[in-house]
Amino acid sequence: MPGGGRCPDCGSTELVEDSHYSQNQLVCSDCGCVVTEGVLTTTFTDEGNLREVTYSRSTGENEQVSRSQQRGLCRVRDLCRVLQLPPTFEDTAVAYYQQAYQHSGIRAARLQKKEVLVGCCVLITCRQRNWPLTMGTICTLLYADLDVFSGTYMQMVKLLGLDVPSLCLVDLVKTYCSSFKLFEASPSVPAKYVEDKEKMLSRTLQLVELADETWLVTGRHPLPVITAATFLAWQSLRPSDRLTCSLARFCKLASVDLPYPASSRLQELLAVLLRLAEQLAWLQVLKLDKRSVVAHVGDLLQHRHMLVRKAFRDGTAEPDALDAREKELQGPGQGQGWGKEDRGDGSLDLLAGKRPASPALLLPPCMLKPPKRICPTPPVSTVTGDENISDSEIEQYLRTPQEVRDFQRAQAARQAATSVPNPP
Repeated sequence: MPGGGRCPDCGSTELVEDSHYSQNQLVCSDCGCVVTEGVLTTTFTDEGNLREVTYSRSTGENEQVSRSQQRGLCRVRDLCRVLQLPPTFEDTAVAYYQQAYQHSGIRAARLQKKEVLVGCCVLITCRQRNWPLTMGTICTLLYADLDVFSGTYMQMVKLLGLDVPSLCLVDLVKTYCSSFKLFEASPSVPAKYVEDKEKMLSRTLQLVELADETWLVTGRHPLPVITAATFLAWQSLRPSDRLTCSLARFCKLASVDLPYPASSRLQELLAVLLRLAEQLAWLQVLKLDKRSVVAHVGDLLQHRHMLVRKAFRDGTAEPDALDAREKELQGPGQGQGWGKEDRGDGSLDLLAGKRPASPALLLPPCMLKPPKRICPTPPVSTVTGDENISDSEIEQYLRTPQEVRDFQRAQAARQAATSVPNPP
């Protein structure tokens, strides 16, 4: 072929293309040397010189996509379509998956981790665009373990150096409550358990805000708190018909999973409501408990801002007020001949040296119930008295002047013995 390359054996420029099965080969017509063999693609430089190269030396090897990566990209697109996300979300999630797959730690991971990586890319994309989507929803769609998913999520955020904002609590409540199957009558849900969606959502948001103001959400997974708040809101709207329904049955009727700590979050919310009920005059005479306070949730939420401030203020000022009252009763009042009938029960307790029980303070749960700390066992040291003592430490063991003089004489004798030369 005129104007082409040269044969590496004879130097001839007569190179022709010879089709061998499905592969084109460049052959020298003078000596029959096969210049190129097994060609699948070319590089830009060799194309200009009409020289073909093998696949291992070409640019095509860097462009290959493994079957595992192809399957992962398809699953990312399928998950975005199932969640009905905009096309821009799908493109961003695919780009994150391709970036993560370039890292050796992800590429060589187990198949379970690669399956979870699909959901992590979609969740990060939704979080960055303030799209309300929970980690539990994706785990349910992918049948993935929550612990494996959260670990892979944190690893991916760290590897790619992404800035992922936290999900807005209000949006999370709206999205999570919309999945409850209690807003339409059905054969599995009795008529007395059906509730209006807007009323239930509004009261749930108020309860979640109250839980946030009293540190019940800080440092915790939000879904158990939202589940407990939704259950309380649902009960308080019709307490006469729903107080007998348990939290487990409520979740079963609503077709949602019961998070493990939801029962504990429910008891904490009820304790906060009881503490606020002590601040309302018309509720103080009712002697409410955790069951009967549900009927008055509406009144407590209506005045919650004032009640929370008053509970915090009374909790800090109560010890000082009790001390001042105790001094007042022990002072001039004792010489005025007051009878027992003129004093209340609290005064009798103070005069008897007893302080009346004060209501529980609104403190974070980690302070009310601190975790138990394991006390480390001290190392066992066995001292027999036969241990060697160095010269730098022996002065610490000398106690009497006689011991000091004996030690000095021993040191002088040792120096004298070392200074005398050995006899021939």
